[in-house]
Amino acid sequence: MSSHPIDHIAIATPSIREAAPLFELLTGHACSPVEELPEQGVRVAFIGSLELIEPLDPGSGVARFLERQGQGLHHIAFRVPDIAAELARLEAEGFRLIDREARPGAGGHRVAFLHPKSTGGVLWELVEHPVSGPR
Repeated sequence: MSSHPIDHIAIATPSIREAAPLFELLTGHACSPVEELPEQGVRVAFIGSLELIEPLDPGSGVARFLERQGQGLHHIAFRVPDIAAELARLEAEGFRLIDREARPGAGGHRVAFLHPKSTGGVLWELVEHPVSGPR
């Protein structure tokens, strides 16, 4: 098994605009422009290696997460060079996939999620990156 570096850590928030100043101060990084991902029902922005995610509508999965948990850690994302191969490997190992195929993610990357019931209670995201390409 190859190791996969952490791509980002996502924090769910009801408002990127309101949360960004705190995380900018904590990290010393400026907030990126906000990107809307309607197919995932969220807006996202990056502050260094933190991803802030805000629900687009009250019925989205992130909105339900915020109702249950409040603002906080949503998922951890790992870089993979070939997302289809990694999904096949993880499914063969018995992990429960949320996505059987990659979907569009922030910055044009292909992403897929693993169910937290099979990953120790933490939602995992795989982010496909070219072998040498930074985010």
